[in-house]
Amino acid sequence: MYIILLLATFGHTQNVLMKESIHSFTVEDIDGKPFAFSSLKGKKLMIVNTASKCGLTPQYEKLEALYQKHKDDDFVIIGFPANNFLWQEPGSNQDIKDFCAVNYGVSFPMMAKISVKGKKQHPIYKFLTKKQENGVKDSSVSWNFQKYLLDENGYLVDVLSPRTQPDDTKVLNWINGNTP
Repeated sequence: MYIILLLATFGHTQNVLMKESIHSFTVEDIDGKPFAFSSLKGKKLMIVNTASKCGLTPQYEKLEALYQKHKDDDFVIIGFPANNFLWQEPGSNQDIKDFCAVNYGVSFPMMAKISVKGKKQHPIYKFLTKKQENGVKDSSVSWNFQKYLLDENGYLVDVLSPRTQPDDTKVLNWINGNTP
């Protein structure tokens, strides 16, 4: 998922890490259907790992409000349920879908439950967390509701703490065209 170029300039060789786009990925949505990130070209993305039994679960409400407010501004939130932190997402995809709909009216795209860290880390999270794949930075998923911001070209822009609220000024400024 990455490209290293060797540049010869005045007898010097330099490794240059090229950014890779998330648009090359296809994942499974919460209903078991393929979801191609290439369908989101031209849109800013917030990718969030979610859990239904976490102290941060009420963030679903602010995520949905943010999505409703900005979905017509070429902005999409993508939720990835994960059971990596204290077994806080134990249900099936259908359980998760029902929970999100009934309790928070979630309408933004939700994907199938995955692992966001460890030996079974899903390739999309390898891309998000490894500089050698995203070309920007290394990170680790520290808890549920960590947020990854990607620009219209599918390039990683920033990683936000799980405790950063979806309606934080930094997020709103970024959506509105300012740097995070």
